[in-house]
Amino acid sequence: MSIYFDEQKKLFRLDTSGSSYVIGIYDQGYLLGLYYGGRIEDMHFDRFMTRINSFSPYNPKVKDREFTPDSAPMEYGCNGAGDFRISALCVRNANGDNVTDIRYAAHRIYKGKPAIADMPATYALDEADCTTLEIDTVDRVTGLEVTLVYTVFETQSVMTKSVRVHNASDSPLVIERVFSACNDFPTMDFDLITLHGRHARERHIERRALVHGLQGVSSKRGASSHNQNPFAALVRSGATEESGEAYGFNFVYSGNFSAVAECDYNASTRFLMGINPESFEWTLQSGETFFAPEVVCVYTDKGIGEMSRIFHRFYNRNLIRGTFKDAKRPLLINSWEAAYFDFDTQKLLDFADEAKALGIEMLVMDDGWFGKRNDDTNSLGDWYVNTDKLPGGLRPLVDGVHAKGMKFGIWFEPEMISPDSDLFRAHPDWHIHVQGRDPMLSRHQYVIDMSREDVRANIWQQMYKILSENDIDYVKWDFNRHISDAGSVSLPSERQKEFFHRYMLGTYALLEKFVSTFPNILLEGCSGGGGRFDPAMLYYSPQIWTSDHTDPIERLFIQFGTSMCYPTSAQSAHVSACDRTGYETKGNVAMWGTFGYELDPRKLTAEEKEIVRRQIQDYHKYYDLHRRGDLYRLVSPFENRHYAAWEIVSPEKDECLFTLVCLRHFFCGSLYLRLRGLDPDKMYTCDLDGEQYSGNFLMRVGYNMTNLANQDGASIQIFFHA
Repeated sequence: MSIYFDEQKKLFRLDTSGSSYVIGIYDQGYLLGLYYGGRIEDMHFDRFMTRINSFSPYNPKVKDREFTPDSAPMEYGCNGAGDFRISALCVRNANGDNVTDIRYAAHRIYKGKPAIADMPATYALDEADCTTLEIDTVDRVTGLEVTLVYTVFETQSVMTKSVRVHNASDSPLVIERVFSACNDFPTMDFDLITLHGRHARERHIERRALVHGLQGVSSKRGASSHNQNPFAALVRSGATEESGEAYGFNFVYSGNFSAVAECDYNASTRFLMGINPESFEWTLQSGETFFAPEVVCVYTDKGIGEMSRIFHRFYNRNLIRGTFKDAKRPLLINSWEAAYFDFDTQKLLDFADEAKALGIEMLVMDDGWFGKRNDDTNSLGDWYVNTDKLPGGLRPLVDGVHAKGMKFGIWFEPEMISPDSDLFRAHPDWHIHVQGRDPMLSRHQYVIDMSREDVRANIWQQMYKILSENDIDYVKWDFNRHISDAGSVSLPSERQKEFFHRYMLGTYALLEKFVSTFPNILLEGCSGGGGRFDPAMLYYSPQIWTSDHTDPIERLFIQFGTSMCYPTSAQSAHVSACDRTGYETKGNVAMWGTFGYELDPRKLTAEEKEIVRRQIQDYHKYYDLHRRGDLYRLVSPFENRHYAAWEIVSPEKDECLFTLVCLRHFFCGSLYLRLRGLDPDKMYTCDLDGEQYSGNFLMRVGYNMTNLANQDGASIQIFFHA
């Protein structure tokens, strides 16, 4: 068993292959987070050390007067009972105050991992995968019961955390904030790594040293967002890709979130991750339970790169699910950048002819096939075929594409509604708005109220008709604006702050219905590109459109940042017709992820078509390597303005695909790049020069890259096999 409880010392130890996590039950039932770090075997935590100052409150029932919640490493810090740091939990009781004070009551240790009601979460392939600890706590004044849930995946250096809040009193309780993870560290010697951006510039890496006070990232847009991502890492000052301690945290949620660190007067750090408490409340009636989403926690002392690889392996194994978790995904071409709204059946069939000749396996018809949709000002919510563009409906097109030996995909935006649509005219109260205010438009559209079951039923009925009557192989699920004027006419005034979370629960319910009803349709997530690239969406869609920006140089920054915690197998990356680089570099960059094309194949020259054919051959040749391999970020574009380099290494360490892209011309008389992750005792043949090199040589000396790919936008891809 990887979770131990020392009855005499009142200590829990949660072990993975590379980490230990220690929780202590202190006097009067206080739960203390005593250690999180590299694996340990002994637990000499008998004496709890704390520093109290003259203004710190203390509990007179605790024997040690040096103890104070104000500076103790509280396992789950609460509001108003002596802990002045940022709170993980705050609950307003029937008296109107929000003092919250939970103490240990009981615990359970068992194999396996529980599901979280109505929400996505990581899972165990079988009970032997992991072990779970549930710690029950109570607030004896209010009747609040809080269960802290920890699951350790023994072989993966991964721990997940989630929280259940139950009202065991006779009166309603109101949750004002409930974070899913709370970690107190005895030092502030950390850098905080987060991912920021905007539309078409998502997930750029930002690293800064912790300072006293509050710092972090959040979203209140109704989505995890392009602007911030629900990922954060605390890494030791000086930690690199290859060495140093790194703690990674990722929130399995697609809505409003907060990830915040507070450094206090003792130079210690509290880190919280969970639902953004701004614009959030949840009323618990007597007997009701609230389930908070989970946080995935990763620890390693082998550097930031290894932290990322642990996330990647874990998500590929224990988060992504369904038919396409392991099945080979088709290489597609999407119509958007090729035609936008200007297409008809014949044009798409012509696309398919050209694409099939190149070896492309699936045609995806993007926005514009429904209602009266000829631009972006109308018809969202009217999910019936635009027969002016597609005479006879979808069947002639779908059957025509299938007759060519290709698969067929289609685009939906189920969570949106246009003011100019039949659905809006029939149901003007179905969009998100608040009474008495003119709702804001974005991209000529409103967000539909997914918190309402009747709304979801209507959208599902329309989608089901299209998908059940036509042989669809792929769906792109888009979400092209954020939520303003947040409110629902179906909620009473005292529950309006529940709306954002209820919206996410409704969206997850519809997604779950989709994947369970159509398990053989490949679902790709999208939100104006990468505006909802989070682990919760990966639970439903095994791949997500990484960004609307398809320029390969800009994509390097986006893909490097995304890889901090998300696997390359989940990152949709396409070759487009942008003219900043040649097609070789476009392909080399797109080969990083789930490969495809975003262009008009009829406009390719004979030379370009030959390049595309070679790329498609490489896609198949290296598919398993990309799907199963480990990513090593060798040279980051965030740190080197001249070039970027990375490699994918197979789990058996017998294959390695190395890629270098020149961002701008540079003079270097001698450039050797060291590879990583190889077997030092194996001999590797290089497909560029035919020579054999030992893994030891390639990792210690490197490969001579002098004068290779040294022009603006040039690139090179080299394959090594043992």
